[in-house]
Amino acid sequence: MAALRPTLPKLTLLPDLSRKARLGLFAALGLALAGGGAAIYAQIEGDRGIAPIASNGDFEVSGIEVNTTGKTAEEARANGWKEAQRLAWEKLWKSNGLGGGAAPALDAGTLDGMVSAVVVGQEQIGPHRYIATLGVIFDRARTSGYLGMQGQIAHSAPLLVIPVLIQGGVTSVFETRTPWQKAWAEFRTGASVIDYVRPNGAGADSLLLTAGQISRRSRNWWRLVLDSFGAADVIMPIARLERSWPGGPVHGIFTARRGPDNTFIGSFELTAPSEDKLPQMLAEAITRLDGLYAGALAAGQLSPDPSLSMRPDLDPALVESIVAKLGPAPSATTAAGPDAAATTAAVPTTAITVQFATPDAASVDAGVAAVRRVDGVKEAATSSLAIGGTSVMRVTFAGDIDALAAALRAQGWRVTQGAGALSIRK
Repeated sequence: MAALRPTLPKLTLLPDLSRKARLGLFAALGLALAGGGAAIYAQIEGDRGIAPIASNGDFEVSGIEVNTTGKTAEEARANGWKEAQRLAWEKLWKSNGLGGGAAPALDAGTLDGMVSAVVVGQEQIGPHRYIATLGVIFDRARTSGYLGMQGQIAHSAPLLVIPVLIQGGVTSVFETRTPWQKAWAEFRTGASVIDYVRPNGAGADSLLLTAGQISRRSRNWWRLVLDSFGAADVIMPIARLERSWPGGPVHGIFTARRGPDNTFIGSFELTAPSEDKLPQMLAEAITRLDGLYAGALAAGQLSPDPSLSMRPDLDPALVESIVAKLGPAPSATTAAGPDAAATTAAVPTTAITVQFATPDAASVDAGVAAVRRVDGVKEAATSSLAIGGTSVMRVTFAGDIDALAAALRAQGWRVTQGAGALSIRK
């Protein structure tokens, strides 16, 4: 007697499925596989995903080590924080390559006014001694003047981050919580020229963004994934960790890749002396990877892949042949008088996609209002809302995309222009 085989439902991939719809689709598959009363848990179950911190434009200097004393524990700690602020200011000055010499001496009150937060990594507090590793965050508005920064810095288009970790023979992204994912979630992107789109890894993210996804070449599938996160292209920072023995040194090989074709940008190696120093090594690795991607942006290597744009490319010769067959356009002059002869044809409208950062609800209203204030905008409405990420707006504009971009720049927005799309940010 032939063995009976369970019949599985046939799934058809629909290009316009939302993230919530895809989540329900996978859940339905899990229910279909549950037979004979056996409980089967879907892959999306469990505690996974780390929400990225909200990043602004402040400057963060980490890894500042202090060892100070005082008459009391409180005084020793206060002295340690003042010392950390001074050392962080010197490090920030050198990292920006300003002046080529020592940082200008600033009094303690000025430094206190520039510092918005102190991040405690590790600290040991004694009756009269304070030993700690600290991070110092400088307010961008108060610090930029001392750094001599002027003008606007060009940013990249929104790029989806898929952090791939290889360790112990296993390759993972969001299947479990990993130190590599945690490091990317804690990375402050505000001072970077790269517009990172960082998924939190929860829900259906662990199904969509896997290690196998970076080897896909299907543009249709990539368009579906990128549209789900409001990104224009993708980058893949890869970390390969090798351990000599448990608790011993951790050797890391870090590679920067980009695009649906998994294009290589650069790589480097770092070593942590012990397991407890791994977070610091990963944080340093992300800073260096950010530098590699910033260099690629300056070299013109991070422009969104044209094949990911759903805007159709028309053959100019074909368009000219069709226009020639239609013949000359009728005269616009009518019997209404001389004013009618001066009336020009109506300006054609253009459908433009505008991506804008929305860290909170107020930024959504501000972005939509700014676009609606532009002369020629017929309609502007959000088509994808992501509080704490990047939202998408559909705009109907009487004119071309260059005119809309120029009008938004005149309002003080930083505009990155792509094929039929704009990315704006303050």
